[in-house]
This record gives sequence, structure tokens and C-alpha cells, in this order.
Amino acid sequence: MNAGYNTALDTSVLVLNKMFMAVHVVSVRRAFCLLCKDLAEVVALEEGQFLSYDFSSWQELSDLRSRLTKHEDDDWIRTPHVEIQAPRVIRLLGYDKVPRQTVKFNRRNIFARDGNQCQYCGRKFPMSELSLDHVIPRSQNGGTTWENIVCACVDCNVRKGGRTPRQANMTLIRKPEKPKRSPVVNLKLSQRKYHSWQSFLDNAYWSVELK
Repeated sequence: MNAGYNTALDTSVLVLNKMFMAVHVVSVRRAFCLLCKDLAEVVALEEGQFLSYDFSSWQELSDLRSRLTKHEDDDWIRTPHVEIQAPRVIRLLGYDKVPRQTVKFNRRNIFARDGNQCQYCGRKFPMSELSLDHVIPRSQNGGTTWENIVCACVDCNVRKGGRTPRQANMTLIRKPEKPKRSPVVNLKLSQRKYHSWQSFLDNAYWSVELK
């Protein structure tokens, strides 16, 4: 099994409930498990319309597409006997629960909201080189909330210390706020291959839970 195969299986798939509302995001690997068990169908954009495919018909469509022109944004799963396109959106056939309306307050979503960018100096860093900073320090009764936590590089965090930005003569590049939907999904939407998600995410009221 080659690296490209693994990479394609680990790309993301938006999951809809029966009412075509976004509920969470899974890997292509998990999506294929749901499709093979007839628990879901693929939803694909075809000439401006969204069409549905079960696993068998998606295989047939993939076979046709593989022999015609492939788009550079497509991902493909290749085995010795078949080549199948990675879906971008699937719909659960037996799930009609309404999506959760809150975004989880966790490290991954904070980093994604801030784009892995230090909110003081504005430079981008790998996650391993970023820390979380209380804008108003806990020693000054600052809370651990969306509105008071930001990404900060080590240098800026040390420089700020246990002070507020004003006390440290530092400025935030943007005001921290609670996102209306998963910041990780917003990062995905910046990639062309996930643009088909937008139709199901236009309502900012929906939030997407990452699994």
C-alpha cells in the first residue's frame, strides 16, 4: 500500500443527516465503511445539481471518470483491481438528528480559529511551537473562554508574562471571539477540493463536530 493511497484515505468527507444538514466530518476510510454497509450514500455535484449514489453506482461512476479526464483536486483510492474516487460529501440514510449548535472549546479548534498564527507578532508557527495565552491573566481573574484565549509564540508569551496586553505594551492582531462553526472546517473550505461543502454550510447556525 503506497503513501498516496494512505493520504487519500485520510482526506476529509462532510457527513450530512437525512435532511441534508451537516453533522460532522469523517475520513474517507470511515466514509467507505458506511457506504459499504449501506448506511450512507455519496452526494456529488454534477452540472450544478447534487446527485446521490450508493456504493455500487459510485464505483461505476468512478470507473468511468478514471478513464476520462481527472481533475487535479480529486483524490483516488487505488487497489490492484479497482480505482475509486474519494467522495467529498456523504449522507447518512438513517440519521435525522439535528446538528449540534456549539463548537467544542479545545486546543485544536483554538489553533484553527487563529490559523496557527501568534496573535501578538502575527507570525505563523507549527502547532508544536505555539502555546495558549490568557489575554487577561488568570491571576487577574481572566477566564478560560473563547474570548480570552489566543495562540501565542513562545517569545511573545514570555514577553507578556502575567500581564494584560496593555500592561505589557503589546497589541492583539484581532479580537478573540467564539466561532460560529468549526474553525477546522473553515480551514478545509480554503482548499478548492472541499468547495462542494459550502452549499451545506452556508447557514452559520450549523456547526460541524469533528470526529
